[in-house]
Amino acid sequence: MNRTETIEAVRVDRRGVWIDGSPRTLLCASLFYFRLPREQWRERLEQVRASGYTCVDVYLPWNFHESAPGRWSFEGRRDVAAFLDLAHETGLYVIARPGPYICSEWDGGALPAWLGLDAELRIRQNEPRYLERVTAWFDQVLPLLAGRQYPANGAVVMVQLENELDFFDCEDRAGYVGALRDAALGHGITVPLIACSGQGDLAGATGDVDGVVPACNFYPDDDSPDIEAEVRRYAGLVAERGVPLLITETNRRHRTLRRLLASGAKLIAPYLQSSGWNFGYTPSTGNWGRPGNFMSHGYDFGGYITSTGARRPEYAEAQVLARVLDTWGAQLALSKPVLSDDRPECDFPTSSVSAALAFPEGGRLLAVPHLGAEPGTAIVGDVPVAVAPGSCPLMAMDVPLGPRGIDATLTLASADLVAAADGVLVFSSDVPVTVVLDGTRAEVPVSERVTVTGVTVVVLPSAEAARLRSVDADGTVRVTDVPRRPAESAPTEVREVRRRFYTAPEEPAGRHTLPPTLESLGVYRGRGAYRTTTDLTGVDELLLTGAADIVDLSVAGRTHPAIAGFGAARRVDVGDVTGSVAIEALVEIWGHANFDDARLPALRMGALRGLGTLWKVRGEADVSALWTVDGHWAGNPAPTRVLGGWSSTRVAEPVTYGRTVHSPTQSALHLHGVIEPLRVSVDGGAPETLHAENPWVLLPAGTHRVAVTLPHHPSGPGLRAELLTLEAVRDWSCAAQNDELLSKFAARSGPAESVRLPLTLRPGEETWLDIDLPPSPAGYLVRLDATQVRVTGWAGGECVGRVWSGDRPDFSGGDPDTLWIPPGWPGLTLLAQAVEGRDAPGIRTLWLEVPT
Repeated sequence: MNRTETIEAVRVDRRGVWIDGSPRTLLCASLFYFRLPREQWRERLEQVRASGYTCVDVYLPWNFHESAPGRWSFEGRRDVAAFLDLAHETGLYVIARPGPYICSEWDGGALPAWLGLDAELRIRQNEPRYLERVTAWFDQVLPLLAGRQYPANGAVVMVQLENELDFFDCEDRAGYVGALRDAALGHGITVPLIACSGQGDLAGATGDVDGVVPACNFYPDDDSPDIEAEVRRYAGLVAERGVPLLITETNRRHRTLRRLLASGAKLIAPYLQSSGWNFGYTPSTGNWGRPGNFMSHGYDFGGYITSTGARRPEYAEAQVLARVLDTWGAQLALSKPVLSDDRPECDFPTSSVSAALAFPEGGRLLAVPHLGAEPGTAIVGDVPVAVAPGSCPLMAMDVPLGPRGIDATLTLASADLVAAADGVLVFSSDVPVTVVLDGTRAEVPVSERVTVTGVTVVVLPSAEAARLRSVDADGTVRVTDVPRRPAESAPTEVREVRRRFYTAPEEPAGRHTLPPTLESLGVYRGRGAYRTTTDLTGVDELLLTGAADIVDLSVAGRTHPAIAGFGAARRVDVGDVTGSVAIEALVEIWGHANFDDARLPALRMGALRGLGTLWKVRGEADVSALWTVDGHWAGNPAPTRVLGGWSSTRVAEPVTYGRTVHSPTQSALHLHGVIEPLRVSVDGGAPETLHAENPWVLLPAGTHRVAVTLPHHPSGPGLRAELLTLEAVRDWSCAAQNDELLSKFAARSGPAESVRLPLTLRPGEETWLDIDLPPSPAGYLVRLDATQVRVTGWAGGECVGRVWSGDRPDFSGGDPDTLWIPPGWPGLTLLAQAVEGRDAPGIRTLWLEVPT
């Protein structure tokens, strides 16, 4: 049987992706049901379909559906089955990505926080305790996917296992991915199983497991001249494995997508073309390996649809590229990437190698990316052609047009072919197009038509080509009307709010010798309070270690600036207080780490949240001197130098410094001046890596031999070592406020007073505010004019998100200064928390903007 006649509805081979026996080139947009109100699912899916994209990829976050151990929900906004059915109704294929780890800048990468409570459980490993939990998740979700596979009852054409495993130190990749594969097959998944590499390590992502197709994620610089060279290498590597190049994530710019297509990609899935929102406590922290980075409420990286559903200019670019794919059809889907023999000479910056696609029936498409900002000219063969800045036309060369009913060969066309039938060729271009048919050359201006050897050639500006509906036999082009954008309205100022007289309740969580993690108190999302009374006589400084995510610390009634160090040790000045004092810490979870970043304790995958440990600093000693040296030519007896003070011509080679330190109580060694990572070993034990972000080592009471190994760096600033003698602050009472408790409280009504803005707050003070919103079919963007305030908002019975005004850490994603209230979500309640900082905290006013 010919492989194109296989009974498999969906399959892949080295030639491409086959659906119902036909080759397909898939354009796929990320679209996440969990980042949108359910009421907007259909509209967003229809927007993607109208863009010309034929597929959506969908993460399924485990911890969105299992909010607590054994507590499952697939209803309301969690009804993923309904979302998949809508995608099917809309005519879209689906690539389902159930993890168990998804990344996606989502809380913990979707791994439930309570997994970290089991000390023997090792996440993302071929380990029984972890796989037992994964099995419970797969038992819930895989039957939903299996029942919605294409073509029987749904749109699912591929299922992705895990996500970018090559970034993670998995000990047994083959065993782990194999276990996930077996689970998928056991639940009746028959469509191709894929696993994506995040940094090109195909074996690292798949374990080279049989039956799991390697896919690639590429995030290049859009202006790089070397995209084609890199992508072509991976097209060759996967071809050796007998599969096509599937790009499961990449940039959103269509000039780049065209370059990927010309380099051999058969699936192109730009990440987050359709933007969304991080509702509630769902965003992650520490994204992309940048320590101390928060993810905003808006989840938007500039895709062709904004978080509020508006189309960006790139949407029209999507429609044009989709028309090119439709026009060339199977020829393009079965084309092979080749190095062009006719590398164009360009007077503009372009790619370092020339990429083309050879058609099986003869001819090819040549990609000519213009990476500059000024109009340019390329010499293709010996023909000069105009190329618009920022574009990447796919130029047809030596293509027989007989299969399209035209008895001619298209020797050259310098623009995208977007329609061809009945003796008519329609091109999309914003500069004049050069067409050579059977040796006859013509220059066709934009918005004009000419006849070349009996063929009508029409050139549409790209804005019209994006809206092309049909072409008549005489060359008359029909386009759809331009969608009318609603008129922008001026923001409405909120001058009055209702301030509640009461505050949210707490759930008592017992007394503890040392502060426990929030997760051990049952808080997987939300916050908790830690309180104690301790004697600070003779103590000028406290040391906080292991705290995450946001700590609002109050000592003897004095509020300190918010701490967001993700486990890094922080020194707290308390020299102005003495005697027995009250200490209170309110600790809020912004989100668990989605990326395994070793530089800070709380940014490791699976790391828990909470206050950590608070220490009284009882003494300080400089221990920078009297280190013995081992390394290079240093011999016996070992020389004695200051830490980092050995001189050598062997730059960058490791040198080990050793010293004995003593403390009658637990202590902390602080290394000042760390730039590059270094290794510290205590009493000959396993070395620990220290980073500039957290150059501390905790030591138990007693005498210890400390060894510090670092590369010789004569140009560096040098190191200074300080030993702090510590005493733990003990006897803590705890209280919990998880997200469910806070949401229920926000939905309550009770006594309140009307307050006119501005509202001044004291550092450490928090207040609940209710705001009436007039009806709006588009909802509202709520923008705060505030300083030193963190605000959490609720509407429709759900936490919508959080913003932080004033002194704050770095944020990523969309606009960090707005909250979006979806249409039909009644009420708006804000929790405003005043934060100590350079300015006095308060809310001057609120602005309501109707998104367009």
